[in-house]
Amino acid sequence: MHGILRRIQSSLSALLPKSGSDRPTISSYGQEESNLDPEEMQSVMEWLFLSLMNAGYFGRSHLFWLQPEGSVELKRQLQQLHRQGEPVLAYRCGARTSPPPAGFYWRLMSEHPSMRIYQLEVKQDD
Repeated sequence: MHGILRRIQSSLSALLPKSGSDRPTISSYGQEESNLDPEEMQSVMEWLFLSLMNAGYFGRSHLFWLQPEGSVELKRQLQQLHRQGEPVLAYRCGARTSPPPAGFYWRLMSEHPSMRIYQLEVKQDD
């Protein structure tokens, strides 16, 4: 049974983007404007870092500390980073997250206890 699981994990990890790094890199955006407690920010970053490592992802990812109002420039940046094939994540700082760029949606990452972390995903045509 363990051999089968190892082969499946090996097959899946071959699909993940390769990186020369042995640990994920997380670029953070908007932390100054978020007005969050530094300890809260650190715990989110640690959780995200460990989640990426657990998933076998060792490339770059991007974490936005999102305010409810999102600018056109922010949406453009989110789209551009997603198209590079790197995970784009958001921490919702207000009661609601900013609207995603056209053709995208925010998928709630319910694994985090805060229920405030989202991943940018492409909408699939129904």
